Amino acid sequence: MEREDLIEVVTRRVMAALAGEDGAGCEGGRCAECRGGCAAHCSDKVRSVVGEGVARISYNGSGPEVPTDLARYIDHTLLAPSTTEQEIDRLCDEAAEFGFAAVCVNPFWVDRAARRLKGTEVRVASVVGFPLGANATETKVLESRRALREGAREIDMVLNIGALKGGDHDAVRRDIARVADTCREVGAVLKVILETGLLSDEEKVAASRLAREAKADYVKTSTGFGHGGATVYDVALMREAVGPKMGVKASGGVKNAQDARQMIAAGATRIGASAGIRIVRGGGAGDGGY
Repeated sequence: MEREDLIEVVTRRVMAALAGEDGAGCEGGRCAECRGGCAAHCSDKVRSVVGEGVARISYNGSGPEVPTDLARYIDHTLLAPSTTEQEIDRLCDEAAEFGFAAVCVNPFWVDRAARRLKGTEVRVASVVGFPLGANATETKVLESRRALREGAREIDMVLNIGALKGGDHDAVRRDIARVADTCREVGAVLKVILETGLLSDEEKVAASRLAREAKADYVKTSTGFGHGGATVYDVALMREAVGPKMGVKASGGVKNAQDARQMIAAGATRIGASAGIRIVRGGGAGDGGY
């Protein structure tokens, strides 16, 4: 099955299930009034995919549509539990030097990172409900408020994966919406981590649409601590699910410039990586990295 056909089938089934219908409004897979929700009518947002595999579908992107300046797409990330203050300082200095979009750090380091980056255009992002997503909503809100108070302007929260897989979409939507409201109070950005390696295609689409309904700013593939990371296929699927305006962040296993360009070509508007310097220096697939 071709990539667009698969995405169309998955998206249509999930939309019908969420609405309590069975393909209503579609005839032969083509919606009379899709409003951007039908993959068949939104193919301009996702380019051609030529190879097909079990866990990944290779992307054959359009070169001119991929930016040569990758730095502004990158969240320079350091979330290892062994991180020291010297490593945080170096992370921030590198982000300022290379012009990355943000640094992404654990909550303990937000204040230090914000002070280190004061006077630069680099934003501070912090994680919430990380890495399992099973915190109570009230805890996620409190985590967010503290990070925002200490200088974070982007929050990467893990959605409630168990609630999603159990079919409790209302709980997932409320969880995201509470954090989204907290971010909007100070003009901050909310990214919702799906942990795609644990989800079926139907669940990825459902999670993406719930994040959009809850007024999050981005959907994000992975924590980097779970099973699997970002794939071109998942980025394309998420882009179809949320439409052209919402952000999509590819995170987990993006190790070099080739990976980053493929993710952007598939629809990513932000890249989360610990290999940010390798990416902007044009490191290739053979260069390795975390």
